[in-house]
Amino acid sequence: MSFDFDPVYLIYLLVAASAGLFVEGVYLLFFSGGSYRKNVNRRLKLLKDQPGRENVLVQLRRERGLSAGGGYSIGLESLNRLVMQSGLTIGITKLLVIVAFATVASFALGVVFRGNLTDATLIALFFGIGLPYFVVRFLRSRRQKAFGAQFPDALDMIVRSLRAGHPTPIALTMVAREMQDPIGSEFGIVVDEITYGADLETALRNLNVRVGQDDLPLFVTAVAIQGSTGGNLGEILGNLSAVIRQRFKMRRKIRALAAEGRASALILSSLPFVMFLMIQVVSPSFYASVWDIPLTKQALIAAGIWMGIGNMIMYRLVNFKI
Repeated sequence: MSFDFDPVYLIYLLVAASAGLFVEGVYLLFFSGGSYRKNVNRRLKLLKDQPGRENVLVQLRRERGLSAGGGYSIGLESLNRLVMQSGLTIGITKLLVIVAFATVASFALGVVFRGNLTDATLIALFFGIGLPYFVVRFLRSRRQKAFGAQFPDALDMIVRSLRAGHPTPIALTMVAREMQDPIGSEFGIVVDEITYGADLETALRNLNVRVGQDDLPLFVTAVAIQGSTGGNLGEILGNLSAVIRQRFKMRRKIRALAAEGRASALILSSLPFVMFLMIQVVSPSFYASVWDIPLTKQALIAAGIWMGIGNMIMYRLVNFKI
């Protein structure tokens, strides 16, 4: 059997390869330092543009919703802590303005499209308040996980610095200078607070409040006890790093074992919505006769509540603290 190859396809292949190489060349030409700049945390970027470390410390605090002195900028402590731990840099005032605008806009759209004040209020509560709240909680959880993933490496760096004979503030400075965000800037704030008058324990406790990660209290307590009673801090932090790594290993193992349960929950939760969309596409008038019946809405609300309870139970079965 003969095989005829059209040279045109070879030309197409060479043109595609040339385009790919051109794009790669442009990227390497203009973004050669991009990977290095990404490795530098935000505090070091600000220090490059601003000469004063105190100004950088004040700016980092205000970006996180704190006052210039490190206190909460508004009286709602729980909201302030949530925004601060999420890592948002827009400030809590701008966030509240965005939330207010989203609430008003979603209420107005609800009135226009639904023509019902009750429905418009529910839409405004969901899109203006509920959705931003869950987004901020998600950002906080993601940031805490990223901090926890970097924390053992930071502890190892501190241990090596202590064994080399450096004092604890210098060891913290190594972390602030060498590691990426979020841990780089957070330890940088600790170093700057120590530089401008705070003691080591107070600065670390402020770090624990700003981040809220589960392993940080152990680190803060170890440093506080060593500062008051003495001891081999390097050995203590080395053991703490090993324990944290073992906990991460156990969490990943449990996550792998629970993957089937999470997949089942995702499939079972999405199946009603997928089937509804498919039926609407195939036969748009299939549900037309029951939409205006009050019992339909009540049944849908009950089904949604029941599905939410089931999802919550499945979530608790496959997610637990170690």
